[in-house]
Amino acid sequence: MGNNAETLRDKQFLFLDRDGVINVHRKNDYVKSIEEFEFLPGVEQALVALSKRFARIIIITNQRGVGKGKMSEATLLEIHKFLRHRIEQLGGHIDAIYYCTELDDSHPQRKPNGGMAHQAKNDFPEIIFSQSIMAGDSKTDIEFGKNMGMSTILIHNTILDCIPFPDFVFPSLAAFALSMENE
Repeated sequence: MGNNAETLRDKQFLFLDRDGVINVHRKNDYVKSIEEFEFLPGVEQALVALSKRFARIIIITNQRGVGKGKMSEATLLEIHKFLRHRIEQLGGHIDAIYYCTELDDSHPQRKPNGGMAHQAKNDFPEIIFSQSIMAGDSKTDIEFGKNMGMSTILIHNTILDCIPFPDFVFPSLAAFALSMENE
């Protein structure tokens, strides 16, 4: 496990988790409104830089808070519209955001299951999973990426006991973006 961007050079598609990677993860809570959505430091600029590097950027996110009734699906869509618009204003792109509101971990759409990846592939047939990276902050994200045959990046400032092991570890999305610029 290393941080060598060399082996990531040929990847064309980037899949990202949302909470804890793009925005502040609210401990024991959910982002329930635009006002509660807070970009992590350097993420906006990182997404703009990564937009220049990757043909597609796709967000894949479990959003159990909707299923628990903590917020509405309409509010979730407003948050995602805000996120996409902000990155577009800065010159970047997020091609799609797929989410699963189901409570049942065995639901095919819920990470680590591949339903959301297959949705992305249906919408963007040029996506090749072996030419993709999944970056997330949890074991579930790494399992999802491995299940789909993607390279995996754990975004975390400490090494988690994560099996399967991620291919790479970066302390933040900003650090990953910087490593790609410096390749």
